[in-house]
Amino acid sequence: MNTDSMDHNLSKYAELAVRVGVNLQKGQTLVVNAPIQAVELVRKIAKIAYEIGAKNVHVEWNDDDLTALKYKLAPDEAFTEYPMWRAQGMEQWSSTGEGAFLTILSPNPDLLKDIDPKRVATATKTASTALQKHRANSMSYRARWCLISVANEAWAAKVFPSLPLEEAVEQLWAFVFKATRVDLGDPIQAWNDHNDELHRKVNYLNAKQYRKLIYTAPGTNLTIGLPDKHVWLGGSKPAQDEVPFNPNMPTEEVFTMPHKDEIDGVVRSTKPLNYGGTVIDNFSLTFEKGRVTGMTAEQGEETLQHLLDTDEGARRLGEVALVPFHSPISDSNLIFFNTLFDENASNHLALGQAYPTNIEGGTGMSKEELAEHGVNTSLTHVDFMVGSAEMDIDGVTADGRNEPIFRNGNWAF
Repeated sequence: MNTDSMDHNLSKYAELAVRVGVNLQKGQTLVVNAPIQAVELVRKIAKIAYEIGAKNVHVEWNDDDLTALKYKLAPDEAFTEYPMWRAQGMEQWSSTGEGAFLTILSPNPDLLKDIDPKRVATATKTASTALQKHRANSMSYRARWCLISVANEAWAAKVFPSLPLEEAVEQLWAFVFKATRVDLGDPIQAWNDHNDELHRKVNYLNAKQYRKLIYTAPGTNLTIGLPDKHVWLGGSKPAQDEVPFNPNMPTEEVFTMPHKDEIDGVVRSTKPLNYGGTVIDNFSLTFEKGRVTGMTAEQGEETLQHLLDTDEGARRLGEVALVPFHSPISDSNLIFFNTLFDENASNHLALGQAYPTNIEGGTGMSKEELAEHGVNTSLTHVDFMVGSAEMDIDGVTADGRNEPIFRNGNWAF
């Protein structure tokens, strides 16, 4: 990809993220969380935001080398502190709807592979606790937000280990642009069409109101109960101000919440999970009455244990998402070690917090009312991939009939 082509695609990517991702409105503050290697993209994003009429563009920078240095050299107490001024600022922007939040991911899947998992778990829980109100605002769609990714050398080398580094980075960028439809002539119209297709699936499933989902695949035999008046979502969705936004770019999923107490059986992962710079792979979870009661992992077992021990809700599911095996990211046959991409190549589940938007009236319920309706709460929300070409999923209707939803990894309707 030559320099002019790369610059052109970055400009299209920036416009897509601002106008379709967060759908920034005049007078809002755009809050950008970005790695330092994304500086060219962030400058383009800021330019577009100010042209739309943004009041301000606030950028929070991060750097993998500094992150690694802290985990290696800082005292233990450093991981029990979080700057409350930052948490309060994020909460203020999200609670009032004044802010729109764009997070740019650029993972190094092996960044913390040699770090004590307990340090990572402590830091993650500390940040999650401090940002709990902000995250609740985001998951209730009080504020609009979007996740996108940029390529880097460490990530590219992990995805394309047999290629020279420069070529690997170029290939990764090409696929980022392809997966987000930036490579098309009119990405914004392409996203409108894609959202329409996802909304058709959402409308079908919402009309069905299945009582249970039954998953069968090699290593998986799982029954997931769904709460009364659950809501399927997918693609673009309206925030509380009724302005639509796309939380994930790319996205291929439709999703809802399970009933936190009605999950039984065994499920096996089908793709590696990059959790906070450590890879967890080939793992299996056993559920009884909604709770994880057993687990195994060939890689990252200690990290998985710390995740499950975050709090009681971390041992229960908060999301069930459907993605066909024949979809753009899956058809690449690549493992991205980046959940934003890998979850959109596979049926997946999430441990931890449920989205209150996935049940009728959920955003207006108290924590106690949500629990009564089977909604899980937790400090964490971690997606993991379980889909394959051998997975079947049935929906159980209110009168007890089984209807096919997925056959051989793909939509059956």
